[in-house]
Amino acid sequence: MAFEPIFWLELALKMAMTAAIVVAASVLVERSGPFIGALIAALPTAAGAVYIILAIEHPPAFIAASAVGSMVSNAAVALFALGYAALAQRSGLLLSLGGAFVVWFCSAALLHLLPWNATTALLLNIAVLSLTAWAGSRFQTDTPGGKTETRVSDIALRAAIVASCVAVVTVASHRIGSFASGMFAVFPVAMGSFFIIMHPRIGGPAAASVAAHVQAPLFGLVLGFLAVHDLAETIGVWWSYGVGLAVCVAWNGLLWRLKQRQRKASRA
Repeated sequence: MAFEPIFWLELALKMAMTAAIVVAASVLVERSGPFIGALIAALPTAAGAVYIILAIEHPPAFIAASAVGSMVSNAAVALFALGYAALAQRSGLLLSLGGAFVVWFCSAALLHLLPWNATTALLLNIAVLSLTAWAGSRFQTDTPGGKTETRVSDIALRAAIVASCVAVVTVASHRIGSFASGMFAVFPVAMGSFFIIMHPRIGGPAAASVAAHVQAPLFGLVLGFLAVHDLAETIGVWWSYGVGLAVCVAWNGLLWRLKQRQRKASRA
């Protein structure tokens, strides 16, 4: 199959954006703990790159409809994170991450069988994120897995791992049909790459804590996609992207502020 130049632009953009954010998150979680890592891991990295390309290729109505699909897929990401958090307590990286991806694929396939709109997709996420947050709370910790020395060569290796993962997922998505390609816009490639980096470095339980913390930040991602859906056809795609990103960042900022207040109260 021959790929158009826009494909290579999309691939390069996804690789660069995802690698940068995952490497930054991996460094931060080693120094700041899993909660901050979860806030960063839940940002629309690979999805943001995909949506930039979609805006170049498609009209606003297509973008608005795609946002609903991304909201639905976000619920599968929450189940993916919970699956990894549970498996990583006692299993190695291959089994933990492989099992989590099986959870994502099965969830996405089942969700595709039902009709969705923005309202039902939002209700789905409220239900799934509430359930997974409750189930994953027992895997949460507030401290990093241990102090490690971060070298320039190590950071370069992390970026290469992430970029390779993004390339494989992107090429596969263009060969397995329109539905799978659409679902891959929110495929947890950044989060999965993050676990590939962190699991061997700080251990499964510590890496799993990031996955267990990610449920609340994922709700901000849903709200961001909801903003894109509602605004893409009224104020324009690019402005809707700006609003959606601002919603995600503001939600994560609120979560960080609440966490700080909770820590102050516990110390008092």
